[in-house]
Amino acid sequence: MLNIKPKVTLVGAGPGDPDLLTLKAVKALAEANVVLYDALANDEILAHAPKNAIKIFVGKKIGNHAYTQDQINQLIVDNALTYGNVVRLKGGDPFIFGRGSEEIEFVESFGIETFVIPGISSVVAVPASQGISITKRGVSESFWAITGTTSDRKLSSDVALAAQSSATVVILMGMHKLPQIIDLFQKEGKGNLPVAIIQNGTTSDEKVGVGTVDSILNIVKEKELSSPAIIVLGEVVRESNKLKGFYEEFLSKEITR
Repeated sequence: MLNIKPKVTLVGAGPGDPDLLTLKAVKALAEANVVLYDALANDEILAHAPKNAIKIFVGKKIGNHAYTQDQINQLIVDNALTYGNVVRLKGGDPFIFGRGSEEIEFVESFGIETFVIPGISSVVAVPASQGISITKRGVSESFWAITGTTSDRKLSSDVALAAQSSATVVILMGMHKLPQIIDLFQKEGKGNLPVAIIQNGTTSDEKVGVGTVDSILNIVKEKELSSPAIIVLGEVVRESNKLKGFYEEFLSKEITR
């Protein structure tokens, strides 16, 4: 008999590689009656849910929203009340630019029991996949994690503040604002600052472009990089063993000019 006691578990699906899903997330999916999943969750992850579980795509991409956020909130509640155990599967970590807190607050307003299972955030995992440690002793004492596009579709004002610091700057959802981002760093005299752009990080479709603030726009064009991608700006990019060769070559060219 179906257990109709409503329960909602908010699950972070990680950065893309299905092997980076946590064990706790796997266990939650295995008990789900309904899974509502977004556009960033690798479809292989859905295989951890029972075959007879209802699976509903509620993803949102630029210019293509399957549902509004209000509709998603209501779907979570309606399915919990009707079928019992709902897993809300969100890419990365649901509390880092994922609007997970909004969904939990809405669900709890109906007296429904909720749980949160954190996910491995692309903020740290995607740079790490390219050997970039976003903090490193003697190189970077801190990092900024910034959304490139705010709810009103503008560039976050925090980017200008971050450009003034010596911290590593990691920008999500910023590819459509990349020229503006680059302009802010150039105004701070950081044309030679290393930059890495990693598209579809940790997946089989991963593409990487590396350069400097002054050169990255041309590299993006050459490599045809686009969203979804992580933008990493900082000296730690140069420290990566995977990327070090590019910067050694770059510096040698600068010296011989």
